[in-house]
Amino acid sequence: MTRNERGALPTDVYLSSVSSLYEHRRTLLIGMLSHVVTFALVYLKTSDPLYLICTAAIVVLWVLRNLDMARFDRQDFSNADRATVRKWENRYILGGVSVTLTCGIACGYAIAVSQDSFSELACISVTLASMISLVGRNYGSERAVLLLSSSACLPIVIGLITLQDPFMLILAVLILPFIFSTWMMANNVRAFLYENVLAAREIATIAGQFDAALNNMTHGLLMLDRDNRIVVANERACALLMLGDKADLRDRLLDDVVRRGVRRMSLSVEETRAISRQLDLLIKGKKTQVLVPVTNDLFLEFSAGRHENGEVVLIFEDVTARVQADRQILQMVRFDTLTGLPSRDYFAELAHNAVALEGKGDVEVGLMVLDVAEFKHVNDMRGHIVGDRLLQAIAGRLKTLVGNTAIAARLMGDEFVVFFPNRMHSPDLEDEMRAVHAGMRGAYLAGGFTFNMTMSAGVVLVPSSAFRLEELQIKADLALSETKARNKGGCTVFEDEMDARYLDRQKLKSDLRDAINAGALTLSYQPMFTPNGARLECCEALARWTHPERGPVPPNVFIQLAEELGLVTEITRFALEQACRDCMSWPSHVSVSVNLSVLDLRSNDIVTVVADTLQATGLDASRLHLEVTESCLMDEPAKVQAILGELRDSGITIAIDDFGTGYSSLSYLDVLPVNIIKIDRSFVRNIREDSRRFKLLRGTANLGRALGLKIVVEGVETADQLQLINDYQCADLIQGFLFAAPMPASAIEAFCTNGVQKPVATPTSKRIA
Repeated sequence: MTRNERGALPTDVYLSSVSSLYEHRRTLLIGMLSHVVTFALVYLKTSDPLYLICTAAIVVLWVLRNLDMARFDRQDFSNADRATVRKWENRYILGGVSVTLTCGIACGYAIAVSQDSFSELACISVTLASMISLVGRNYGSERAVLLLSSSACLPIVIGLITLQDPFMLILAVLILPFIFSTWMMANNVRAFLYENVLAAREIATIAGQFDAALNNMTHGLLMLDRDNRIVVANERACALLMLGDKADLRDRLLDDVVRRGVRRMSLSVEETRAISRQLDLLIKGKKTQVLVPVTNDLFLEFSAGRHENGEVVLIFEDVTARVQADRQILQMVRFDTLTGLPSRDYFAELAHNAVALEGKGDVEVGLMVLDVAEFKHVNDMRGHIVGDRLLQAIAGRLKTLVGNTAIAARLMGDEFVVFFPNRMHSPDLEDEMRAVHAGMRGAYLAGGFTFNMTMSAGVVLVPSSAFRLEELQIKADLALSETKARNKGGCTVFEDEMDARYLDRQKLKSDLRDAINAGALTLSYQPMFTPNGARLECCEALARWTHPERGPVPPNVFIQLAEELGLVTEITRFALEQACRDCMSWPSHVSVSVNLSVLDLRSNDIVTVVADTLQATGLDASRLHLEVTESCLMDEPAKVQAILGELRDSGITIAIDDFGTGYSSLSYLDVLPVNIIKIDRSFVRNIREDSRRFKLLRGTANLGRALGLKIVVEGVETADQLQLINDYQCADLIQGFLFAAPMPASAIEAFCTNGVQKPVATPTSKRIA
């Protein structure tokens, strides 16, 4: 450490280093005795009085230095400044240099004057021996080491030089590094000790800060030794466990301290033992974290850190708020917020647990799915608030009916599920389930209204050994679907045939997906003729699928499957592209009509698809008709109107298919960009016998023509129907089996050339009234 560095040391550290010079006085006595004996022996050997003087000088200096050290001991340094400390350092150096200089003079004199081998050996040996202890005693003062070593060695150097011997001269020079190395060693020792002193001061400061931080922690902390005795405890730990003063906890066993704390909390013996067991598992490393419910209003979470020396640090905090929040969240996750019934996931857990309780016994268990009939009508007529009140009333009755004998839950919307674990091993479980279903029917009071509700139910019964909740839910849903289809409001028990039909339907879906991917669908075309059958104007493209094993699958079957699979758009794209290509081979006056589904009109992508198809095939837009049903217009009429408007603006003809079968047909005619209405076959059936039906047909045609729309009548199958339609000029085009059934594209050209080879009635001049 340099002078500047030492000068920068705090005064108390500087004082500590100077104080070290005045310690270990026994070494001074030993040194004095060794010097006196040595010089006395030399005197006896040489009879030179100088050595007697040196002996006396050493004794006198030792006495004076001891007296000075005694004064140092009596000095009050509590308010000492650096100047005072430095004065005492100088006093020490003066006494030390006096001794070393005396030794050095004796050595130089023995070399240069006495030239007695014993004198030289004795004096130099005792002097250099003193240099060995020089570093250990005087490391606290850089100047002391340098001056003492120099005053001892320089007289030796001078004595060697006076001999004028080259070898002695070299030896004299080699003594100088000895002085330097002694000085360096002392510096290293002093620097090391100074760093440790400063580090100790810093550690003390940090310890104070740590203690302050420890006692202001929000966490409690207990440090235990290898015997589980408390070494450190902070104030938070004492407060959480009601342990009292932390100073009283040191060296006490953790178990004793915990028992003392829980006694103040008035806990029972069993509760105290439970807490001790949890902490014991944590301390032994069997758990890394434990949640200890101290009381109903206090939950502490403990974690432990184990050190290699066996010490353990326990850190814990009050997590009562978090536990209560978790409980609320768990309540929200496990139970439906509206009805208070278990949620779907928690229901599954409860059902599995109930079956597990049955053990190895194989008893019959049941699952029932309930659907509230016409619940949507309640929401539509009375609003969702009243609908929610009705669901709460239904859930309340369901809980009352099942009691503790079954587990009820709300699946979704207006669907409920009940699991019957059959704990009583009743042989009439199906009757019990039907009784619950029957009890759910009847009047409910909700929101000031009375509702007479019925429930459709699907039931499945299986042995407990075959309990697979997911499979049971599927089977119960199949039974519920059967109820809705055949006996709405009734209760149907699952039968294997339902599963077979379901699996068959799933297999058909898979086959349809493969067929679409493989391009196995085909198109047939049903022509639309002028009312006299002389001219073919347009052909409606109809998708066809021939299953490799089942043969032809009806369109109403596979189109519904495609909608469920979300693949109907793929079919539309195929039909558009193939129909446009086929139409290019027909005469230019013949158009082609393609049906669009509800899914096709949910985004503007259909506009791009149509435009790309026309560009790729080269078909003129005026030869493409796009048919939409009224159901396409129900969800988002404004969006559908915009899409259809964009398509018609590009030159495409827009037609409404199955017109008259929807809810708001007339309103759509006023706002939608429509060119054609296709009157559904239901208006044509029995028009000769049913005058009312024929009036509807005539009125619809009259309204369409008044709006400037073209009229296509579908489902014309008899000459009598055609005669009546032509007599009153109800149609611009006729589509039906009377003229032609759906056919391949290759057969269309013959019809284009030859027309219909059937006799038709000649239209009269009658107009629609």
